Amino acid sequence: MASGGGHVAALWTEVNRCGQNGDFARALKAVNKILHEAKDDITALHCKVVCLVQNSSFKEALNVMNNYSKLLGNDLVVFEKAYCEYRLNRVESALKTIEAASEQTDKLKELYGQVLYRLERYDECKAVYTDLIRNSQDEYEEERKTNLSAVVAAMSQWGESSPEDLGLSETTYELCYNAACSLIGQGQLTEALNKLQQAEELCRVSFADDTDMTEEDIESELAVIHSQMAYIMQLQGRTEEALQRYNQVIKLKPSDVGLLAVTANNIITINKDQNVFDSKKKVKLTSTDGVEHKLARRQLQAIDFNKALLAMYTNQAEQCRKLASGLQTQNPGQPRPVLVQVAQLCREKQHSKAIEQLQQFAEQHPESASGIKMTMAQLYLTQGHVTKACDTLRSIGDFKHKQGMVSALVSMYSHEEDIDSAIEVFSQAIQHYQSQQSGSPTHLALVREAANFKLKHGRKREAISDLEQLWKQNPKDIRMLAQLISAYSVVDADKAKSLSKHLPSPDSMALKVDVEELENSHGATYIRKKAAKPAGDAVPKEQGNVEIKKKRKKKKGKLPKNFDPKATPDPERWLPMRERTYYRGKKKGKKKEQVGKGTQGTTAGGSADLDASKTASSPPTSPRPGSASSSAPGASGAVPPRQQKPATASGATRKKVPQKKKKSGKGGW
Repeated sequence: MASGGGHVAALWTEVNRCGQNGDFARALKAVNKILHEAKDDITALHCKVVCLVQNSSFKEALNVMNNYSKLLGNDLVVFEKAYCEYRLNRVESALKTIEAASEQTDKLKELYGQVLYRLERYDECKAVYTDLIRNSQDEYEEERKTNLSAVVAAMSQWGESSPEDLGLSETTYELCYNAACSLIGQGQLTEALNKLQQAEELCRVSFADDTDMTEEDIESELAVIHSQMAYIMQLQGRTEEALQRYNQVIKLKPSDVGLLAVTANNIITINKDQNVFDSKKKVKLTSTDGVEHKLARRQLQAIDFNKALLAMYTNQAEQCRKLASGLQTQNPGQPRPVLVQVAQLCREKQHSKAIEQLQQFAEQHPESASGIKMTMAQLYLTQGHVTKACDTLRSIGDFKHKQGMVSALVSMYSHEEDIDSAIEVFSQAIQHYQSQQSGSPTHLALVREAANFKLKHGRKREAISDLEQLWKQNPKDIRMLAQLISAYSVVDADKAKSLSKHLPSPDSMALKVDVEELENSHGATYIRKKAAKPAGDAVPKEQGNVEIKKKRKKKKGKLPKNFDPKATPDPERWLPMRERTYYRGKKKGKKKEQVGKGTQGTTAGGSADLDASKTASSPPTSPRPGSASSSAPGASGAVPPRQQKPATASGATRKKVPQKKKKSGKGGW
């Protein structure tokens, strides 16, 4: 003890008793009293730091260590200092403190592994935990294995290379959960889902005997497993089931802000540009304090990327640009932020500016230019610039000789009727595979397509070399030989004749097919009738069953009444009347008898009298004006239609139409 007084000794006894009972708040009060008596007591200062750490007062503990750094030194409280920096999310400072320690104890190595995990230096972290498991034997071995399995899971999901199987046992639900995460990173989704179900069962069994754990507490513990199950379902395309599980996790309101952020982000990805109101509520969960310290860097980037997309879908252009610019500042070589900005520009109909931004990024970051140039080509196509799109695609060195790219370029050049450029694309691709993979299926497929394309567009002379190459690869290909002969027939007839000798004989090419069986088959559309059996082969029937079939007489065709067999028939009789040479058209001038149109009630008998063509005295031309008075109405005995009156019946015979009586109401009125 630093002080030998009785009062101080009693205080040290109080500190020891409280420390064993875990009452660090009372222990801290006793230590402060000791330091009041002896300010430079190193043991008391060390105990004060430990009490502050146990009470989660990390800033105060760090201040004490910094203020008394000369007394405490570097090695005495190196673990406590690194741990406080780690808990205050000063991970880089914690790493420097650990590396500066003169001796690496086991507890310092444990902390070192945690720090490396937070810094996403998974290879070094794996080596630290492997060494700890190999060289230590205590009650914390299972926790070390759990941490090591978490490192392996992170490496499989975000690492550049897949880790080796360490053969860790899966006796706890944490180990089983981490094994499932490793399977997800390897793409084995079905196996990972089965492993998560096993982890859920182990979790329920482990808490079955704990009376302090309620059902809600167990569900909160299972929330991370259920969220991972939903993620697998989402990857498998079962979005409805995944969305239901995600919402169940959100309703539980777990204390892990990282779990809430990841779950909310995945719901936003399912909603996409639909159900935007729900996405705007969920996006708030991704911005909770402390999320940045709970998630990996790639997870945070994915959340920010989805925030930018949501801002674009909700027409928040400035917010979208701000988020995308922040992402681009954090990751200058990452193409996703640029693509978000370009998508926003396209929504604003600024296609030219979008193409300029893509071109600038492709020049600054050629390692990421492939996807950017394909986006540029797509924008050119939307504007109708097919040739520019083709030039952009041909500038992509990684993909320009791929079969899909060759097919796309040939299709676009054919649309523009630029056959020479399409043939040039074929030639460059064939030369590339000739030097790299000569005789491979891809090489021969390109040669075959090039030959067919040239033949289709009448370039037989250019197709000869391709056809010869294909025929040499497979001399038994008769179709290819026939195409080669056809191409040579235009260029060199003698060569075509010499090649025709390699064709097989017609007998060898004939198919052995039973025509009778083929025609009588079930699927034949036409069945030939079988010949009738001769009369001698017919089986005689009994007299009572004999059926006599009457032969029908063929009727002679009807001839016209005025048909003259001696006269020669009209050679134009099969032509329509209008197309015959002697047709003169219908005679004009003969009008049919028309019914006079007069007032209602005129008699039909006067229509014949009104026909001026039937009277002998009618002049051949229409009368002059003023001469109408010479012809009196009564001269011909006919009355003009306008002057006719309808004939009325006599008063004795005329019947009155009885008027309908008005129906009176029930009241008499």
